[in-house]
Amino acid sequence: MQKISLYDMDRTITVRGTYTPFLFHMVFARAPWRLIFLPLLPFAFAAYGLKLISRGQLKTFNQRMLLGSGPKLSALQPHIERFADKVLQSNRHRKAIDQVEVDRADGRILVLVTASYELYAKAIARRLGFDHLIGTQLTVDGEGRVLPQIIGENCYDDAKIVRIEALFAKQGWQRPEIHVRAYSDHVSDQAMLEFADEAIATTPTLKLRRLAETRGWKIVDWR
Repeated sequence: MQKISLYDMDRTITVRGTYTPFLFHMVFARAPWRLIFLPLLPFAFAAYGLKLISRGQLKTFNQRMLLGSGPKLSALQPHIERFADKVLQSNRHRKAIDQVEVDRADGRILVLVTASYELYAKAIARRLGFDHLIGTQLTVDGEGRVLPQIIGENCYDDAKIVRIEALFAKQGWQRPEIHVRAYSDHVSDQAMLEFADEAIATTPTLKLRRLAETRGWKIVDWR
């Protein structure tokens, strides 16, 4: 039987989230003057809290303010690589990295499934030796400019399972013939954990811990 492991990234493999640190890394590396837009960000968070905009719209607004409306991917790439190195040096659970290696040694196909932008998650996935990446995708136009425009859905909550099923279809993987193991820290990944044969709550939030206890899922602490 083929074996696949699905890993959430932020706060599962990493200790802290990566989206905001990524934007600030890019600001300080490329255009510190963009900090003048910082006072506008709380208004976007307030609009999200009031359900006036979606999580995806919040992300692209912050991206537009701090990254710009169309920077060249080629110009961003060196900074993306340095950010990925920084994440794996100072913002990762060592036990999570060890588990990735255990799964790899067991012959499992490794899939990183994250709401973070593939723009930078790709560099992290590559360093960790993942076979596939599922993340939030951004539009890159014909001139190689990264636009503040998400392709499809923000890869969060139930949108993750849609993308996972699409990957299975693309690869020709038949679900009954595969053992799936899934790791996550957050209850928003409930659908992904339910999709798995073996669900593992990693350093979970209180809500996920309670759900895991109810469902009989394994709970581990990777701190």
